[in-house]
Amino acid sequence: MKPIRTQTKGMKPLSYGGGNTLAIYTFLADVEYQVRAHFEWNPYRPELADDRIEGKHYAIARRSLELGGRQDIFLGTRDCQGYVEPCEFGSGVGHYDGIDRMDYGLMFHGFDYPDETGENVLHARFWKPVVVNGHIHFPCPKDCTVRKLIRPMTARKFGKGRLRGVEHEADDLGV
Repeated sequence: MKPIRTQTKGMKPLSYGGGNTLAIYTFLADVEYQVRAHFEWNPYRPELADDRIEGKHYAIARRSLELGGRQDIFLGTRDCQGYVEPCEFGSGVGHYDGIDRMDYGLMFHGFDYPDETGENVLHARFWKPVVVNGHIHFPCPKDCTVRKLIRPMTARKFGKGRLRGVEHEADDLGV
């Protein structure tokens, strides 16, 4: 929605071994996005098939948005905390709406966890984002072709009787 701007700061992050280090970070500044999302069920988790209730998950997401989100969100690092509120996707004018195309090169997309791929390894996934008339299409993980092996890993186990109804989610949120 807004033009991409950055801001650079000198920091002294804590070192795991004690003390701190000197670093210079470049952050995005005054950021505003609109996001359109949808659900995709995980075929590698058949034990969760009984929980594939779109209305339940939509209600949880809607209530979470109205309350500002379920967990803190951040853009790149924990220092760049974001705020969430509902919007009508496509409303308003974006700074890049009239620009035909902007390429950003190779960027981190996400992790491929074993319970999402059916393989007992953790991969980092990369993509090449392109802005077309102010929109970035975020591809499905399976459509990202560049991956890096991180380490062997096994999937977390879920089981029947451990799924929760939407009314329990509301209790946890204090609604």
